[in-house]
Amino acid sequence: MKFVTTKEAMLRPLQQVAGVVERRQTLPVLANVLISATEDCAELTGTDLEVELTASVPLQVEDPSKVTVPARKLLDIWRQLPETAEVALSLDDEKVVVRAGRFRSALSTLPATDYPRPELSAPEVSMDLAPGELRRLMDQTSFAMAQQDVRFFLNGMLFEFGPTYVRTVATDGHRLATASVMADVGGGVLKQVIVPRKGVSELQRLLGDVESETVRVEIGASHLRATADGVAMTTKLIDGRFPDYDRVIPRGGDIVAVIDKADFAGMLARIAILSNEKYRAVRVLLSEGSLSLSARNAEHEAAEESMPIDFDGPDSEVGFNAVYLQDALGGIGGAWVRVVLHSNGSAVIEDPDAEDALYVIMPMKL
Repeated sequence: MKFVTTKEAMLRPLQQVAGVVERRQTLPVLANVLISATEDCAELTGTDLEVELTASVPLQVEDPSKVTVPARKLLDIWRQLPETAEVALSLDDEKVVVRAGRFRSALSTLPATDYPRPELSAPEVSMDLAPGELRRLMDQTSFAMAQQDVRFFLNGMLFEFGPTYVRTVATDGHRLATASVMADVGGGVLKQVIVPRKGVSELQRLLGDVESETVRVEIGASHLRATADGVAMTTKLIDGRFPDYDRVIPRGGDIVAVIDKADFAGMLARIAILSNEKYRAVRVLLSEGSLSLSARNAEHEAAEESMPIDFDGPDSEVGFNAVYLQDALGGIGGAWVRVVLHSNGSAVIEDPDAEDALYVIMPMKL
């Protein structure tokens, strides 16, 4: 294997692929990046056995072959090369040699045959989506995923593909977030899969760099694959049954308030400073024409503030986790939020002018 390229041509693909590789590995080969060179491109692959990222770099190759090389070392070397450097990479006596000007390095290798690759089944669902829309769905819901919950299916995000929409749902048992976008999925079949936390974060990172107008999404029996700009990310799916989120969302509710989002968020940020550091509880009081927030902590410090709002319902008082409220407000795209309180104390928060996102927050004892 031998090819000549530039620092710029391979730096971004290397960064993308190396980002998947974990620093601590159970298998030595998992610390490496796989370089698969054909006559007209070099394909770089990184994996942690849960998520795989592959990036292709068009170039001319002599003696095409495959090899694995330490991902972090190769990336660190590439970063330190001169910006305009012409770089030669070759496989020489079981070493990958990188040359640029008077610089030369030789990196150890492991056989490509030892590198694990996922077994991909035929896709059951395939579609093209706008990268910005898919990224928005995850950004509006990812914060509600559980972390290391014994209910393993909560440690990920539900992707639901209907005939005319794509929806994401996440919950940790204390709150629920859902967002949707209209899309021509086709097939007339409802498909639900659970993508693990690492798969969600890597897909968000990938979509942040996409320049093309669409991203190809394919769902197989045990994987989700997204492809755009010559980069393909494949993630395993969580084998489990996600809770029936539609049953969790309370309906009706006779206590409805429409609030300026920026004013609410600012007041909440100030009050939350003196909330209990562990439970982050704030007291929410709705009364005619007014919203009041208050908090106190174990040091007997306290804060309170009120603001005028459009509300003429009965007085209502309930406690919520301030972080949960702040996350929900951050997911709302408009200038106003509608807060609906229900008999069990839960709150539904959404944009009164859009139906693309909805948040359910359970109450706290004060």
